[in-house]
Amino acid sequence: MKFFTLPGRVCRTADIRAIAEQAEGKYTLISLKPDIEWVLFSEERMTALMDDSGAVMGYADHFNKMVHEDGTWSATQAPVIDYQLGALRDDFDFGSVMMFRTDALRKAVAEMDVEYEYAGFYDLRLKVSRLGELMHINEFLYYDVELDTRKSGEKLFDYVDPKNRGVQIEMEQCVTRHLKDIGGYLAPQFKSVDLKAGDFEYEASVVIPCKNRVKTIGTAIRSALSQKVNAPYKYNVIVVDDNSTDGSAEVIKDIVAEGHDNLVYIAQDKTWHAIGGNWNMAFHHPKCGRFAIQLDSDDMYYDETTVQQFIDAFHTQNCAMVVGTYQLTDFNGNPLPPGVIDHKEWTPDNGRNNALRINGLGAPRGFYTPLLRQINFPTTKYGEDYAVGLRVSREYQIGRIYNVVYNCRRWDENSDANCDVEAMNRNNLYKDRIRTWELQARIAMNKKA
Repeated sequence: MKFFTLPGRVCRTADIRAIAEQAEGKYTLISLKPDIEWVLFSEERMTALMDDSGAVMGYADHFNKMVHEDGTWSATQAPVIDYQLGALRDDFDFGSVMMFRTDALRKAVAEMDVEYEYAGFYDLRLKVSRLGELMHINEFLYYDVELDTRKSGEKLFDYVDPKNRGVQIEMEQCVTRHLKDIGGYLAPQFKSVDLKAGDFEYEASVVIPCKNRVKTIGTAIRSALSQKVNAPYKYNVIVVDDNSTDGSAEVIKDIVAEGHDNLVYIAQDKTWHAIGGNWNMAFHHPKCGRFAIQLDSDDMYYDETTVQQFIDAFHTQNCAMVVGTYQLTDFNGNPLPPGVIDHKEWTPDNGRNNALRINGLGAPRGFYTPLLRQINFPTTKYGEDYAVGLRVSREYQIGRIYNVVYNCRRWDENSDANCDVEAMNRNNLYKDRIRTWELQARIAMNKKA
């Protein structure tokens, strides 16, 4: 068995070919980092489990090793998650070490007919996944050195950084070919939507779910209330407080007491709602407008034209959902890198296929309320909007606004600012599960067609 090191998850097809040509023995080990230290007898353990399971690839939990200035070292656990049909993110974390069955590795490489500059490893693992099981060994088998020590919130936007655009284009090409091969690709054919259906007092509603955001909920509401829309359109603001205990409810009530005719306040009962359940309460409310537009309780609209831009986009693009463009700012509204996030990887023809690869669709999001009332949000506090976006895109076109309409404020109290590994794994596992469900539905729909 030979051990090879790649320069990282982003690599050339030529690098993968070179490994396949030199591979010997039943199994081939590939590492994404150089200095790997095995736990005693772990290589033997990995090989035995590959033999027993018949898997085509194995990967394992591990330890992150940190060497201190005084020469001592410490280690933290770094578990990874199970692979599944919808685990299509190109940044799926296998850890640093993967053991491939050599015959499967060579077969996958033989099927590579595109020479990628960046998507070589991504292409390999997608092709190998069609040959058999990618087995997660939930045992800690080795030590590596964690090179990226940034907080989770700082890593969150790497894939939409403009400097990585070339990488993203190749990754999209790669996943599109994979979806075609497994029957999950959707051609650019969409159902039409009747935007005149239903009787709505308001053309649009700004929906603000809230849970313990006393420092930001006031500015979020006032940002929504400051919007200007053109006659004959009217809009309102629906704030849903989910049993806040930090004074957020009092802030909301104080603004309600000012007498805003277009402000609706919903106080949830004590049962489980999460963000998805709060959205469900808002768009099923009789005062909800024809279009429901997102505003998170710790963010703000860019200016007073955001709601009108969404109304215009729905009508001119005749779509069931619209996604805007946002800029990252600090708590005080000062721009942060990488700056403007426009998600231009979304294209009318292929956006809904590429959506199975990326970890989000952008913000803010606007939804056509009659369709939303049929689909509903999952009652979760993470990934709920992504699930709805995938479901909508299965049948309907999603429109885009490429002007900046939203300030996404990053600060220490964001829910994803500094997640530990357990929280990150839980979130990623759920989003992969959402992709799996959606991919299964698309494959079944294609078979039926």
